[in-house]
Amino acid sequence: MKPLPTLSAPQILTDRLRLRRAHDADTGGLVELRTDPEVRAHLGGPQPRAAVEGYFAAYGVGAFADKPGAYVIADRSTDRCPGVLVLDRRSAELPGHVDRSGGELELSYVLRRTDWGAGVAFEAASAALRAAAEELPDQPVLVVPQAANARAVSPAVRLGFRAAASFEAYGAEQLLAVADLHAFEAPDPPYVNHG
Repeated sequence: MKPLPTLSAPQILTDRLRLRRAHDADTGGLVELRTDPEVRAHLGGPQPRAAVEGYFAAYGVGAFADKPGAYVIADRSTDRCPGVLVLDRRSAELPGHVDRSGGELELSYVLRRTDWGAGVAFEAASAALRAAAEELPDQPVLVVPQAANARAVSPAVRLGFRAAASFEAYGAEQLLAVADLHAFEAPDPPYVNHG
């Protein structure tokens, strides 16, 4: 079976952000995202720093960056990496779907602690969803944060995702929220650089 398409744009720009592929200079930020106990509080806990650094030393940032729909969120003026955003297909093997066959688009984002509360997740997610609405047919988009993770739930609510269900997974209550992709169509689509 042919995999369902996801967002293919290599770069998406907003007023202050650039969603782009990862570069080697992002390694420190990517390591921080996987090892910071507060960032990982609702994501299964921090991973050991030596293991994460070893992974990137062995595989490079390409292991994350080369997947369609996976973006580093970068500051447009400094190119610093505040976080990552992924718009990918939710595996049918995972719980939490609105379609029996699974494979819905799923939006996820993780930010470094220093960038919490600055609207970065909302701005990046808005731009990615607008770009996807221009590129892909209308379909459901999911966000599936841990229900207790207010920092992940808040941008989803602001974006217009509505609660569809909750379920238990990974020892905690998960929230399944959904929106229609074409609800994010904008009169002025985001600037997407295809080259």
